[in-house]
Amino acid sequence: MSETTKAENLRPGWKPGQSGNPKGRPPGSRNRVTLVALAAMEEGAAAIAKKIVEMAKQGDMSAARLVLERLVPPAKERPIFLDLPDTSSADGVAQAQAAILQAVAAGDILPGEAATLTGIVEARRKAVETQELEARISALEVKK
Repeated sequence: MSETTKAENLRPGWKPGQSGNPKGRPPGSRNRVTLVALAAMEEGAAAIAKKIVEMAKQGDMSAARLVLERLVPPAKERPIFLDLPDTSSADGVAQAQAAILQAVAAGDILPGEAATLTGIVEARRKAVETQELEARISALEVKK
């Protein structure tokens, strides 16, 4: 018997290399095992949460940490209120950088926040520098 005949006997009506489900699994569909696991977790979720809160109240620090992490997720960013001088000149940019440094030293802002602010001020410095260079080049071209 040839290979083609064997394959046809194993899957009647299908040709070798042809899928039995040409459309495939629908996008976003979940595996049956996953669905069963999720259903089991949903049934016991309230009891588990209650037990963890009980343990946290009794002083279990890992349970307390788990409860707090779920109730109050860590803040990624916060608004910063910092008076910065006008940054339309190189002198203003230098003063703004000094103000950011002083705010970090005083503990008003975190070093990571200062790095972000410094990056913004640096981008402003580059824009001012580009404007000044463009004005100088234009002035030189007019003189020619």
